[in-house]
Amino acid sequence: MTSARPGQSAPDYVPGHGLLAGRTVVVTAAAGAGIGAAVARKVLEEGATGLVIGDTHERRLAEAAQALGAEFGPDRVVSVACDVTREDDVQALLDAAEPFGGVEVMVNNAGLGGTASILEMTDEQWSLVLDVTLTGTFRCVRAAGRRMVERGTKGVIVNNASVIGWRAQEGQAHYAAAKAGVMALTRTAAMDLAEHGIRVNAVSPSLAMHPFLAKVTSDELLAELQGREAFGRAAEPWEIANVMVFLASGYSSYLTGEVVSVSSQHP
Repeated sequence: MTSARPGQSAPDYVPGHGLLAGRTVVVTAAAGAGIGAAVARKVLEEGATGLVIGDTHERRLAEAAQALGAEFGPDRVVSVACDVTREDDVQALLDAAEPFGGVEVMVNNAGLGGTASILEMTDEQWSLVLDVTLTGTFRCVRAAGRRMVERGTKGVIVNNASVIGWRAQEGQAHYAAAKAGVMALTRTAAMDLAEHGIRVNAVSPSLAMHPFLAKVTSDELLAELQGREAFGRAAEPWEIANVMVFLASGYSSYLTGEVVSVSSQHP
């Protein structure tokens, strides 16, 4: 059995380099302090001229849009309440990108977890996690893909998966199945959209620390998970966002159908 690694400090924040200059980006589940919020900030730092953020938490969403607008310019940021289990909400989110010229980069970050043994998991628990995490991603890929094809946009779609789609973890049957589905969806959607010049990739983070995760996870489990990582710490959300920005940028022009593991976890 491998012993826990001592924790290292996080690296210095990496500033923007204009990787998304002039692009219009849509990000789901972008309120709060997790990966979605980090991606929203990153795309603006990387020069996106239009950002549309969605989330089900309307108050946090409005606060996020206001803060980003104050820092980067209110004309660059629009927020739309969006529940990815509702097709009308997904369409409204993408409609908000039209004044910027239409969606060019779609980041599908929305997901829902939970912990329950397979022996105790209800149909409702299973269905809700699958509907948000997998079917919600499908709805957004389909909607963004259709708009890109109609407009002739050689756009990019980036999905958020998880190493739990590859690695077993107790109590995560619904989440693991959903994230494995996101990986398979990414690969197959990439093949469907390749003829239109649209790329589809995903990231697969292991552990990214943010306040919501700390609130719903015990200190003991967090310590155990961090101890499995090669650096002895969780990733900062912006470290995951950096890889998503890379996948959305021209630096990854030959990548499609790939799932990039953003992890330092050792066996």
